[in-house]
Amino acid sequence: MSDELLIEHRDGIAFVTLNRPQARNAMTFEMYEGLAKLATQANTDDAIKAIVITGAGEKAFAAGTDISQFTNFRTAEDALAYEEKIDRIMTALETCIKPTIAAIAGACTGGGAGIAAVCDLRIGAANARYGFPIARTLGNTLSMANFARLSTMIGPTRVMDLVYTSRLIEAEEMKAWGLLSEILPDHAALQARAAELAATVAGHAPLTLRACKEALRRLRAPLREINGDDLVEMCFTSRDFAEGVEAFLARRPAQWQGR
Repeated sequence: MSDELLIEHRDGIAFVTLNRPQARNAMTFEMYEGLAKLATQANTDDAIKAIVITGAGEKAFAAGTDISQFTNFRTAEDALAYEEKIDRIMTALETCIKPTIAAIAGACTGGGAGIAAVCDLRIGAANARYGFPIARTLGNTLSMANFARLSTMIGPTRVMDLVYTSRLIEAEEMKAWGLLSEILPDHAALQARAAELAATVAGHAPLTLRACKEALRRLRAPLREINGDDLVEMCFTSRDFAEGVEAFLARRPAQWQGR
């Protein structure tokens, strides 16, 4: 496993650390694939009772997909292949039969926010922040699957709030919206509570937990069947997206044209 995705097995819990603190733990494709591999392995590994995912350091859980991986996007096929890849990883986490917990400190944005959303439980440090600032940064779009997950979790009005304003909501608002079940005072307390919570759920009836997760997934499933490929193509193949990537990497404001 890459040093950018650290996995430690302790007392039946797989502790996963997204380990790129110099890049605010932005996700590479290799890191995404490592998460999917672990989730799939956990389905048949009786030694894994629960999974905890966290980010290295106190500044970020994960700041989305590493933007440098978008520089070669040119066609609709590039965009659809990317969304298919990310949805496969998210689905692997979402359908993992073992309990998953996101322990969030600092910024949890973009793809990182997507990872947190597919975890069963989310707890945060007091400095946790959450959002999808894509209308300000890249000019791309969420997938239909992510819109379905988020709208059933926090409601369509709040999804529109996050996307339209590009703001990051802070820990107290995250809890009020149902994105966090607990707020811990600092990073150390967050890590300790994540281990404690994982041990608690790992000791409960696994089939009951599995049935709960699968029942809720089935309730969301019809929304995911709505095709959104045209929306992905519109955004990812636009001049605005190319400008957004270039501007982000150059650390300057993007000049949007709406085409």
